[in-house]
Amino acid sequence: MASFHIRQYQDKDFDAVRTLFARGMLEHSPAGYRHILRSARVQLQLLILFVLVRAAGGFWLLGLGAVALAFVAIWLLVRSYFTAYVQQALSTDLADVRGSYLRSPHSCFWVAEAGGAVVGMVAVEPPQDPAEREVALELKRMSVSREHRGWGISGALCREVLRFARARGFSAVVLSTSVVQVAAQRLYESQGFRKVGTSSPSLLAYIVCFQVFRYRCNLPGPGTAPPR
Repeated sequence: MASFHIRQYQDKDFDAVRTLFARGMLEHSPAGYRHILRSARVQLQLLILFVLVRAAGGFWLLGLGAVALAFVAIWLLVRSYFTAYVQQALSTDLADVRGSYLRSPHSCFWVAEAGGAVVGMVAVEPPQDPAEREVALELKRMSVSREHRGWGISGALCREVLRFARARGFSAVVLSTSVVQVAAQRLYESQGFRKVGTSSPSLLAYIVCFQVFRYRCNLPGPGTAPPR
């Protein structure tokens, strides 16, 4: 296996982690687009659009043109969703990584380094849900560069978070990931996470069948080995 090591974030990593996160998230845009177009609900809506425009205009080409425009609109919608998510992260916690994650005993930020370059990242902090804050921590901002996937970096970063939470006496780690991040879902499930909830971030997301999954990993008690 190729060599890498995990260490705590340093200020010199600022630009690298922001770039890594942005690229990693925007890579999901095509998968999100394909997911929406495969949805039976969206396909039905496109069929209805075609029939209505065809009936109103009297030409097949008008119906096909309307569907083509809908394809473009869906792509722009998906791209704007991921772009907005990236911008929100870059303007909040990733605008001040040290202040967001390294000033509390219950939060941290790690990078994976290979060949002198930052190739992976992950963070942990108390969750937003007040009911979870006393018992769980939340894994966030997981990303690994495309060129370094398959090295075991994601699993190592995930285990770092689990060890951190367990060492501080928390009984669980929670996280959220989208329906199109299939590789991430498999990774988390291999590390002991189980899906505990599903939601749509907006009404529009519900209409186009875009979902966010909530995962939870209950940590083993003292003397029990964590999953590997």
